[in-house]
Amino acid sequence: MRSKPFITTFFFLIYVVGVLINSSIITVICLEVQLHKPMYLFICNLSIVDIFYTSVTAPKLLHMLLSGNHIVSSAQCYTQLFFVVIVGVAEDILLFIMAIDRYVAICDPLHYNQILNRRNCTLITIGIWAAAILNSVMFVQSALHMSSCHSNVIHQFFCDVKSLTKTTCTTSQQFYLVSVTNILLFAFMPLMCTFISYAKIFSAIFKLKSTENRKKSFSTCSSHVTVISIYYGAGLIGYFIPDQYKVLNIVFNILYTTVIPMINPIIYSLQNSSIQSALLGIGREMFMLKSDSRKLDLARN
Repeated sequence: MRSKPFITTFFFLIYVVGVLINSSIITVICLEVQLHKPMYLFICNLSIVDIFYTSVTAPKLLHMLLSGNHIVSSAQCYTQLFFVVIVGVAEDILLFIMAIDRYVAICDPLHYNQILNRRNCTLITIGIWAAAILNSVMFVQSALHMSSCHSNVIHQFFCDVKSLTKTTCTTSQQFYLVSVTNILLFAFMPLMCTFISYAKIFSAIFKLKSTENRKKSFSTCSSHVTVISIYYGAGLIGYFIPDQYKVLNIVFNILYTTVIPMINPIIYSLQNSSIQSALLGIGREMFMLKSDSRKLDLARN
């Protein structure tokens, strides 16, 4: 297959670029004191989630493309499922918390620092990852009790819930309960609460008399709204694609797990002047350090 090297290089570049961009966002937020605010703490965590998202799926895809070996052991499959569920749930909760952050900042600005102080933000962050890990343990444990009686072929490039359940003939009651709980707690409820939050946010913005204040308020929400729309839009389309369209299913999953994690930090950096200025400032400092070191080397020679 002549296009195989091109496809491998393409996905390798997407993976590397995604990791580098997200790592840059994390580094900038950690180093820049002015960005030590709740909103940027959540953006930093979102970049961590996006790095994990691509690292869980992309390396295995590259290994399959390079080696031609498409066999995945049961241990590898369930391990991959464990981390996929963690990052999926963590991202769902994070996007909801970021909506709450914007709601408090716009609708209740006087109590913003009190509600989202350092202690509360730390507890929220710990709670997000603890809930994601605990949920994933329960999910994988319940999945292990399912019996496989159909084909052992997964028509996907990684082990996800949808493709894994296609290989089973019976689902345990525990798996059914955990699955329903996941859909309600970590998909439906956060999305509905996000819609309600933004309905109140936009209502508050439209009541502002100053056009400049409206534009400023909209700009603080635009990046988050864009990320949510892309994330849930691609996820819903991928979930409702019929099983007979296997190629289209794979394409949307690749988009969901590799391309979107690369796009998220780009959206935030392009629409956030503080992150842009911090990135430029660090880049300028690095350039100055390199030029100073070159001058020292020339002086010594």
